[in-house]
Amino acid sequence: MNQLFIITVTSLVMLFATPTQAQQSADSLTIQTILQEEVTSWNRGDAVTYSKHFAENGTFTNIRGMFFTGHQPFLDRHVEIFKGMFAKTVMHQNIVSFRFLSPEAAIVETLTWITGFPKGGSPKAIHIDDKGRLHTRLLQVFQKQKGDWKIVVYHNVDLKPDTPVPAHN
Repeated sequence: MNQLFIITVTSLVMLFATPTQAQQSADSLTIQTILQEEVTSWNRGDAVTYSKHFAENGTFTNIRGMFFTGHQPFLDRHVEIFKGMFAKTVMHQNIVSFRFLSPEAAIVETLTWITGFPKGGSPKAIHIDDKGRLHTRLLQVFQKQKGDWKIVVYHNVDLKPDTPVPAHN
């Protein structure tokens, strides 16, 4: 009787775990696609596409510590920087940490580096390494809203000169 109970419970767990794992895998791919879209749209200077997954009520802290709330301010700020200090720059992004808090929420931290600043034209008070790269750690919290993944928190911090940076190209 005890063995039958264990087999039944195990079978039920496996039955219900499989769709959850499959859904989490699909959601993981969707979020990774959003991250790749961030890179390609940044590199094109396309603020509209870069901002399209940002939630209407999302919060945004940029590398200077400025804080914004809402999709439109996020979009407006990226329109401004793509025409100004980050015009024609190239972003790269590597995932450092990715985890689901629930089926409706995920946290992703990436290490980014931006290149392509004009000589003497890098942003003030931001460390550019000897290869001309700005390194940041970007924390994004994603929430599933009406079936779509949206960025509800976007917190970007530039790395200081004495912060170790993992090797990359």
